[in-house]
Amino acid sequence: MPDLSQEFTKREALMHALATEFASNPTLTRQWLTQVDFGWGPQRILDTSKGIWNPQTYAATLTIVSDPNSEYDDGDHGDSLYRYSYERRPAGQDPQGGSNIKLREAMRLELPIVMLRKVADGRFVPIMPVFVVKEEPEHRRFLLAIDESLRFLPDPAHLTKDQRRYAERVVRQRMHQPEFRARVLTAYEARCAVCVLKKVPLLDAAHITSDSTDDGLPVVTNGLALCKIHHAAYDENILGISPDYVVHINEDVLAEVDGPMLKYGLQQMDRRDLWVPSRGTEKPDRDRLAARFDAFMDAG
Repeated sequence: MPDLSQEFTKREALMHALATEFASNPTLTRQWLTQVDFGWGPQRILDTSKGIWNPQTYAATLTIVSDPNSEYDDGDHGDSLYRYSYERRPAGQDPQGGSNIKLREAMRLELPIVMLRKVADGRFVPIMPVFVVKEEPEHRRFLLAIDESLRFLPDPAHLTKDQRRYAERVVRQRMHQPEFRARVLTAYEARCAVCVLKKVPLLDAAHITSDSTDDGLPVVTNGLALCKIHHAAYDENILGISPDYVVHINEDVLAEVDGPMLKYGLQQMDRRDLWVPSRGTEKPDRDRLAARFDAFMDAG
């Protein structure tokens, strides 16, 4: 295997730069991704015309784009892997050629790559590091592990009960939760729906119907952009939201006397109108809110 120490260094620096930017923004924009400076001057890190980005100076693929609405059959594969289709080649050309060659090299050289998961036009969530662990030429696709630990499962296609539970948790944390957060924060214009705080590092995407239930889907209408204090208060039924989009604070908490955080952070939010997205398809689902509000009222 060639000496790839410099390439590993560059890839690690890129992932650090992406993580730093993503910590302060709901998504990474296409414009920003065309001029990322991670120590070697501004560089484009995605292909503007296709999903696989193979810079000439790199031994293998650097980034791939995953678009859930594309014509490609990409997506979760089993409980622990992600399938990624070959780049389509013109009729008469080798289907395994083109950009697929360097993605195959990423597998052979065991190099980490970045998956840019598209959540809206020109907006992406970074999933990293991702590893190409298998190729299935008969299906014209690669299989990816979206966490380093998943590379070493003895048989990813046939998991034990404990392995499946672990894999599902990892995939949820590394891919589905960040994507859900990005979609919700984008819909809410990166502000808390209760207090309109606009500090992205302090914002969460809260589920209305818990994601631990079968109906707790990671869709925007099952989400609320909440700052961390109001997210915690919502989870603990200190704060409730009625289906008419009004904030309610637990009566016992309203009667308490304490410092300014209680007064201004919670008590003064009572009966405040919830800030919701302007697009009807992104507003919180009223039936879900009603069921959750019943639980708030029952908690007293």
